[in-house]
Amino acid sequence: MASGGKRYEWQMQVGGEWLPIDNDHVIESHYCRPGAKGISLNTQHGKVFIDFDDLQTTDPALKVQRVTFLPQGQAEDVGWYFRDDILWREYGSQGSSMASSSVNSRDVEQQYILNSQGTFRFRVGSTGYRLDFSNMAQLNCNTGLRRNVRRRPKFTPAPVSHNPASAPPVTPPSQLPGGGYKWEFMGEEGVWTEYQAHICSFNSAAIEAQYQLNPQGQLLFSIRRFSYTLDFSRMCQINNKIGTTRAVRRTLNDGSQQTSGLGTQPRWQFKDINGIWTDYSKSTRHCSVSSPEIELQYQQDPSGIMNFNTMTFSYELDFSAMTQRNLSTNTTRSVRRLDQ
Repeated sequence: MASGGKRYEWQMQVGGEWLPIDNDHVIESHYCRPGAKGISLNTQHGKVFIDFDDLQTTDPALKVQRVTFLPQGQAEDVGWYFRDDILWREYGSQGSSMASSSVNSRDVEQQYILNSQGTFRFRVGSTGYRLDFSNMAQLNCNTGLRRNVRRRPKFTPAPVSHNPASAPPVTPPSQLPGGGYKWEFMGEEGVWTEYQAHICSFNSAAIEAQYQLNPQGQLLFSIRRFSYTLDFSRMCQINNKIGTTRAVRRTLNDGSQQTSGLGTQPRWQFKDINGIWTDYSKSTRHCSVSSPEIELQYQQDPSGIMNFNTMTFSYELDFSAMTQRNLSTNTTRSVRRLDQ
């Protein structure tokens, strides 16, 4: 058994030798969440992303594995999950659009141990299903609907070991202030919206744990048919399919302190037809961008150009000239950036 009574150990192959990764309890806690696609780590070799489904890294030279240490005759407590229209749900639990399954995680695990490349058939009411272990997919035998399946261990907290001859260390989590942090993205109509686990499988606490692990890293998640990347270094959320970018912020739960670059972000304004400085806002002027989204683009390229629309016209915002130009009428207005 691993040191400290742990029943698992995450290892990285370095120079042909498998070495334990420091602070691997953080990796394990993420791996045990069925909605987690992977995790980004800071190592001596740079930033590395571990894909939990394939147990591979983005660096072909670095291999990773999870080793278990269990007493003889004892099996690991494993959960089997399928992805419904909204959430990852464990077999045997009540789904959002189907009755409770006739099998539970233990039943599925027994079949998997017998033949990890085989199939397993079961029923829910009058509907038959086939679970394909080789493809990790569930098929509705009546409709042909396919759903993804994941097998993840149940998380068991264990003491953290410190091995001097370990693999490139993971940046350890720091202590959180009382109350923790709230993570939000800029939603529709320019409204800050908190991440919720029942929507994207990660809530503020889970995102904060990942951020503490690697403040320059990334977190991948899915919402229905779209996948997203939460980029901590840029404090933004990116739709991986269509490229839409939204601002992200990190604040104390009590709202007393803004802790990200976008938390105390400047306000962007243009001088309207009456000579009045007016905030960019989706909610009041039917504009396609808000002040936080403009700031996000500005941070990426302070001398660049950003295009946006209103209900009637298309515009070009020139950061270097600090002007807004109507692309139809060529009318130009002054723009300013106010620190708050």
